Amino acid sequence: MRLTIREALLSFRRAPVLSALAITTIAFALFVLGLFGLVVINLRSTLAQIEERVEIVVYLTRGTPVEVVTVAIGDIQAFPEVQSVNYVTEDQALERARQELVEFQGVFDDLTQNPLPASLEIRMRQGYRDSRSVRDVADRLRGFRFAEDVRFGRDWVEKLDRLRGIAGVVGLVIGLGFAAASVMIIGTTIRMTVLSRAREIHIMRLVGATDGFIRRPFLLDGAMKGALGGAFAIVLNYGAYLAVSRGLFEAAFFSVEQTTLFLLFGTVLGLAASAFSVGRHLPQV
Repeated sequence: MRLTIREALLSFRRAPVLSALAITTIAFALFVLGLFGLVVINLRSTLAQIEERVEIVVYLTRGTPVEVVTVAIGDIQAFPEVQSVNYVTEDQALERARQELVEFQGVFDDLTQNPLPASLEIRMRQGYRDSRSVRDVADRLRGFRFAEDVRFGRDWVEKLDRLRGIAGVVGLVIGLGFAAASVMIIGTTIRMTVLSRAREIHIMRLVGATDGFIRRPFLLDGAMKGALGGAFAIVLNYGAYLAVSRGLFEAAFFSVEQTTLFLLFGTVLGLAASAFSVGRHLPQV
């Protein structure tokens, strides 16, 4: 094992320019992938904030007894999709309208009777904020006799679903594309290293070295290049995150777990690319 590590480290000394170029190229490939990952993280954070506002409003028939409403609130809160139910009286609805619609203050002052109905504001649990779940609950609420109207913003809930789906597909496609590019870069680097050491490998075979023994330093070399490239990419992504947070808007960065996974991804990527390149080119040496 010690010999394997020493040989892998010697590859950096034998070809410092090539190694630096490989690490830098991997870093920039993973940097672009990391940038898109940050976009996805912040987009998901924004979508989560929007999802929290997904609610169903049930407008009550005027004159519905409070006792009936109280029993109905208990029944609705028993729905597995429902997080909370808020009862808004007619007076509370009018006061809210006065505060939010200041430009119509004169109209409100001239009112002799409150035209706004009481309502139930129903928020959905996490995991049930998609259009199908919201629509199912809305259909059940229409079955209550006191429900004069049920609204939930069907159009924007469906648009939220589509946006969530598009973000997932685009993220997967771009992630796979940059992963493939990184594999090609590392594989090319390992191929050049194998070819540059062809004579040394031939001598090692003459003295009885197995292909497994010869292959191990190359695999470790690729894993180290992938890990260093991933670490460099994290530094670049953090610089981009600071620039955006200080100059444009408050953004979110990778968590400790996500950073660890990113470094592990770079390492595994380098190892996989090395294994592919060595397996393909070592028999030709």
